[in-house]
Amino acid sequence: MMGNLTYKVIKIICLIILVLILKNCTKQNDDIFTSIHNPLENPENGPAAGNPDGNSAIPVEAGLEDVSTPDIVIGDGTPESCTCEAVVDAVAKGGKIVFDCGSEPHTIIMDKPAKVFNNANPDVIIDGGGLITLSGGGNSRILYMNTCDPEQVWTTEHCQNQDHPRLTVQNITFADGNSTSETEYTGGGAIWVRGGRFKVINSRFFNNHCKSTGPDVGGAAIRVFSQYNDQPVYVVNTTFGGAEGYGNVGSNGGGISSIGVSWTIINSYFSHNRAIGNGGNPAEAGTPGGGSGGAIYNDGNTMTLTVRGTRIEENEVNSYGSSIFFVSNDHSGNIIIDNSTIQNNIGGSWYPVYPSISMHADTPIAVTNSTIEQ
Repeated sequence: MMGNLTYKVIKIICLIILVLILKNCTKQNDDIFTSIHNPLENPENGPAAGNPDGNSAIPVEAGLEDVSTPDIVIGDGTPESCTCEAVVDAVAKGGKIVFDCGSEPHTIIMDKPAKVFNNANPDVIIDGGGLITLSGGGNSRILYMNTCDPEQVWTTEHCQNQDHPRLTVQNITFADGNSTSETEYTGGGAIWVRGGRFKVINSRFFNNHCKSTGPDVGGAAIRVFSQYNDQPVYVVNTTFGGAEGYGNVGSNGGGISSIGVSWTIINSYFSHNRAIGNGGNPAEAGTPGGGSGGAIYNDGNTMTLTVRGTRIEENEVNSYGSSIFFVSNDHSGNIIIDNSTIQNNIGGSWYPVYPSISMHADTPIAVTNSTIEQ
């Protein structure tokens, strides 16, 4: 009798412990994700930021940075006070940067790129408040960060793998960037990044351009290298193109391009971007090379691509990967596509597993709750 009672008591204690463990795990899981307010969900002009049908969970580290106590405010409340020079100066100093250019949407024409200095501030957060467009005016790249550029100051002996600066752009539009005149750090019509960490939230990229030919140049909107400890670039609630007349154009990677970089893309939208090079990489005989990755171009070793809650459609290529070009040279890495739609992308070939996705046939690709069709 006593043994039976002891067994029941132990059983009850075990059940209580199990409930507490499950409750704690549930709380931890709740803490993993965050919700994001998107001020460009219904903008006054141009396509919205992000996929309106995207509802995938957003990790906390991919969320908005807090700029409630900014380090720098660009402008004094008037549009005239918000200038290229003010942006260049603010980005050089780093920290939390916001704008006070009036209550209406405002475009700042950048006649030269704003450049991050690696020794200024470990965090550089540029928040447009849903009102600001930084425009390259069709002539200039807009934003540049490079931990391995001595002109921006080397801060470690391992510039290709350091944890700072940590660059975030959020609630902002980048338009008409153009890096075609760049000769050393090519690609990245709007933004070029190497090293540290980089993420993009609630943003739009319209009509940005990089060089139109070449086997290994790309990222009409964004070009990225060497993220710290191979951690991913997060792109959340962001639009590349979004409608006819807004697409980004370059040799490879009409939206984004990278070498050896992992990406996690959540609730975003890629459309009407074009990779207009020709001949692939390496360039076929008699061609200038390029023309791959209508929306996304990923090349290099040991990298991953995760796409969740995202729509990729009506992008175009001349060579390979009308939606996605993902080539791991050492056949490592993988692709995850969840809760997404990839359709109506135009051109290209070499689609061994899924239409519009160019990849090695042995690259692991996991597709769940998604539509992928030419």
